[in-house]
Amino acid sequence: MSVLPQSVEKVINEFSKLPGVGPKTAARMTYHYLRSPNHDAKKLADALGDMDESITFCKYCFNVSDKKICDICSSPIRKRNKLCIVEEPLDVVAFENSAVYDGFYFVLGGVISPAEGIGAKDLRFKDLKKRVKQMMEDIDGKELEIIVATNPNLEGEATASYINDMFEKEVKEGTILISRLAMGLPTGADLEYADRLTLKRALEGRRSI
Repeated sequence: MSVLPQSVEKVINEFSKLPGVGPKTAARMTYHYLRSPNHDAKKLADALGDMDESITFCKYCFNVSDKKICDICSSPIRKRNKLCIVEEPLDVVAFENSAVYDGFYFVLGGVISPAEGIGAKDLRFKDLKKRVKQMMEDIDGKELEIIVATNPNLEGEATASYINDMFEKEVKEGTILISRLAMGLPTGADLEYADRLTLKRALEGRRSI
């Protein structure tokens, strides 16, 4: 027999699914909404519902957006010969907050991780090829710079190597330059937690792979 009502248990279980949230934290979050006099639980539910209905992925970069083409991809002032490849949408937020990058993005949707059963087929590599081809056509023969900004861990390095292999022919032909973020980012760090100076140094010190 459960001490808690089923509805409360369901909310605790849902909060427990959030990254970094354990059962105790989930319970505290649930009781916060139970005690709130301002109908915060309904506001949260409405906000989540609105997000679920209105948010989609940009058709070019796969960042989260409320339009088919996001504001970054539709911007006329972005450098059209730069493409920064990141793992998740939060990495785009980190770069944009740093104000040190002026090109386009591509969100892979993760990294290659055999331990977690994630292979190349589970990520957006086919879409990446299409995006790169499109950008190369747009810049009409000029060199396209691809910056691989996956996290500096084993999975991130494996994914960077895979991307390098994907465009090996174009790199040899000199139509694509591939660089990797420098180790201004410590091994094991996540981009979303990096400060502005760390990201700036990482971008400025990127290296060929």
